[in-house]
Amino acid sequence: MSVLTGVTAGIIAVILGIAALCTIYRVAKGPSILDRVLAVDVLLAIVGGSLAVDMVVNRHTNHLAILVAISVIGFIASVTVARFVTDAKK
Repeated sequence: MSVLTGVTAGIIAVILGIAALCTIYRVAKGPSILDRVLAVDVLLAIVGGSLAVDMVVNRHTNHLAILVAISVIGFIASVTVARFVTDAKK
């Protein structure tokens, strides 16, 4: 791993860590269930980004199945909650 890759990965790790902390705060503090669901969806995207950065830095694809599963779970959860909220308002 080159020095530039290590520095870039460190910067990205700090940014993703700060984003994850802010998102966890929104999950805990969110005034409505929709805010919390959106925050969990963003947190799943942050975890997916972290896995993608790990795969790039270490030059492997071991986490690809986990990345796809996290993406699908996040999408299905968001659509399910949106549909539930839409049906509840009728």
